[in-house]
Amino acid sequence: VQLQASGGGLVQAGGSLRLSCAASGRTFNNYVLGWFRQAPGKGREFVARINWSGGTTYYADSVKGRFTISRDKAKNTVDLQLNSLKPEDTAVYYCAVDVRGFGSTWFAAHWGQGTQVTVSS
Repeated sequence: VQLQASGGGLVQAGGSLRLSCAASGRTFNNYVLGWFRQAPGKGREFVARINWSGGTTYYADSVKGRFTISRDKAKNTVDLQLNSLKPEDTAVYYCAVDVRGFGSTWFAAHWGQGTQVTVSS
């Protein structure tokens, strides 16, 4: 499985960014794909996940209502729309395949290389 994330950058608080992850190497019909992030000095945390087949989504409470995850089956991409960004959203964002978990415990089998999102106040 190969995952290539893009779309990060520097944005002011209240702004928006769109991250994209190109996935390849297998079919994903029975998998859950998602996004995680890791802020400086902190552990990696779950952000959002989407069921590739049915499109069911789930979000961390910290991003619910501001971020939207989506997938494009034709392009084999998983996108994350980040709106109303806050300085505390600053982190390296990683896309992942075979995401499992619930509540505060999450893990994934395959990871992309990460893309930096920096939100200035």
